Amino acid sequence: MRIVELDIKLPYEKRGKILSKLCEKVRGKIKDIHFLPPTATGISEIKMEIEVENAQNLVGELRRLLKEGRITFKVLTEA
Repeated sequence: MRIVELDIKLPYEKRGKILSKLCEKVRGKIKDIHFLPPTATGISEIKMEIEVENAQNLVGELRRLLKEGRITFKVLTEA
C-alpha cells in the first residue's frame, strides 16, 4: 500500500459535480483532505491523501474525470 498526495485544481463552479464522481472512485481510501478557497480566477484547489495499491492507475482514471481540471500527485510512503 502507498500513501499518495493528490493536488487537484478545478473550476469552482464545477467542483461539486466532479467531487461526487471523485469520492465514488476513492471512497474508503481517503486519509486526509483539505479544501482551499478559490483564487481570483475561480480555480479551487483540493489536497487529498489517499491509500492505494497502484497510484498510476488511479491517477489515470481521475484524469479522465477531470477534463477541465489538473491533477498532480506524489508518493509520500511506500509499504
